[in-house]
Amino acid sequence: MTEKTRNLFISHVHEDDEKLQPLKDLLKTRGWNVRDGSIDSSKPNKAENKDYIKYKILAPHIDWAGAFIVLVSEETHTSEYVEWEIEYAKKEGKRIVGVYAQGGKESDLPDAFKKYGEALVGWQGDQVIGAIEGDINNWKASDGESPYGGGWHVDRYGC
Repeated sequence: MTEKTRNLFISHVHEDDEKLQPLKDLLKTRGWNVRDGSIDSSKPNKAENKDYIKYKILAPHIDWAGAFIVLVSEETHTSEYVEWEIEYAKKEGKRIVGVYAQGGKESDLPDAFKKYGEALVGWQGDQVIGAIEGDINNWKASDGESPYGGGWHVDRYGC
């Protein structure tokens, strides 16, 4: 199997830092070498100004990434930074994919993801890869199997 290198930005709350490596490992088992541009506790900074954090730290990492993943967990929808990251990724034309972390559910989806998410899948390697590559363009419920029936969702297709 030929390994594919992918640059990803994984938007998440810091309480989920420990879930980043298992997600990258899951993709590695499918032949992907993931270079992760997301900001986590292993790359701390001392910045306090929110605009500086957004435009000087987060934005360049999102710009660098080929795809944008939102790790959906219990606290994701409460994060101001996750909301901003999704909005910025949309503005920059990034494909926005949601992946449920263990315990994540539909009520944990950030509002910006509800507007701009292009695919939403469970924690299965083939599903995550299909969503990133654009082969999957629908939303799955948190069980990873059934279609998501949220009232605001419509299928989105790339041009």
